[in-house]
Amino acid sequence: MTDFGRAIRSRFLLEPDIAFLNHGSFGTVPRDVYAVADGWRRQLEVNPDRFIRETLPPAIREAVGKIAPFFKARAEDICFVDNATAGVNAVLRSLDFKPGDEILSTDHAYGAVANAIRYVATRTGATAVFAEVKMPASSADEIFSAITARFSPRTKLLVIDHITSATALIFPVERLTGFARERGVRVLIDGAHGPGHLALDIPSIGADWYVGNCHKWLFAPRGCAILWAREDAQKLIHPLSISHDYNHGFTAEFDWTGTRDPAPFLSAPAGLEFLRELGVERVQKHNRALALSGAQRMAQRWGEPMNAPPELLGAMASVRLPPSWQKFGAPVRATARLLCQRILQRDKIMVAIMPSAGALWARVSAQVYNEPADYDGVVNFIDREPPDTA
Repeated sequence: MTDFGRAIRSRFLLEPDIAFLNHGSFGTVPRDVYAVADGWRRQLEVNPDRFIRETLPPAIREAVGKIAPFFKARAEDICFVDNATAGVNAVLRSLDFKPGDEILSTDHAYGAVANAIRYVATRTGATAVFAEVKMPASSADEIFSAITARFSPRTKLLVIDHITSATALIFPVERLTGFARERGVRVLIDGAHGPGHLALDIPSIGADWYVGNCHKWLFAPRGCAILWAREDAQKLIHPLSISHDYNHGFTAEFDWTGTRDPAPFLSAPAGLEFLRELGVERVQKHNRALALSGAQRMAQRWGEPMNAPPELLGAMASVRLPPSWQKFGAPVRATARLLCQRILQRDKIMVAIMPSAGALWARVSAQVYNEPADYDGVVNFIDREPPDTA
């Protein structure tokens, strides 16, 4: 059985002197999967015309067919998209909204998704509604109540995270979807962090559309995500780029939208195979336990709250930064990014800094190449002043 931590880190291309605690942002590709993607690119370059016209169409469907059972889904209900944001935009920008309609989401929505909702609302005369979910969160019931309280007779679409990006909360998506469907409201789930992170039975959630990245917790190369659509909801949506197969069906439209690098899509089965080699449940158990233990150590040492109780967390968790570190700057995205850069430069720690609830939070992730010692530097933030802003 493969050991985790330092013993497996050599199977990745990560810099050796960095405590990499931010798998949740962009993932990282194992060497074996990187080689598979490189093989596909080389095969493409030998004869681009033959590959794109003859090899690629069945290869795309074969790749989907290999990963679909992992989600308890049918291959004909899944297409590849470049990333979760692209998938969310494809759904949002396909649907018909009228003045007075409401698109409901939360204040924990990923920034790009929130902007897409605002854009569509502005273009159509609909209203973007963002339910406030308290941070720290106390329970799934609290989250459920906060979101359902903002439903109205004008709500046409619910857009919710499965796992929130900035705040790492697992939302009760099955309950929320059931509530929405009872009221005739369609549901789009931003599952950017879902695939590989959680045990997923996508159809059983009950949503109309589910979008999830494969390049984070499923070890695929970046530029690979899935868009699942319930059969009766497929005819309502189209890809962002309308191409030759417009109105020829869900898979035909999304499988070919124009010339692009198909290697990430075709390599997705290799990422899943890497995860299975290590043991899916074993990896998920390791990652969750390590992220929780790291965050709990941070919270205890800093005397600051975690973002939520353990039952609402997976392989990521957040802790509010100590008061001395809050002085680095205002709790906004630009400040968070700058602080993240300064921590990497000075402390050799790659940790996500996120603004939320009027404060800066440190979000730590855990992956198989991490071990408890990786979190020591973050735990000891309390002993140091924040880096300079200059």
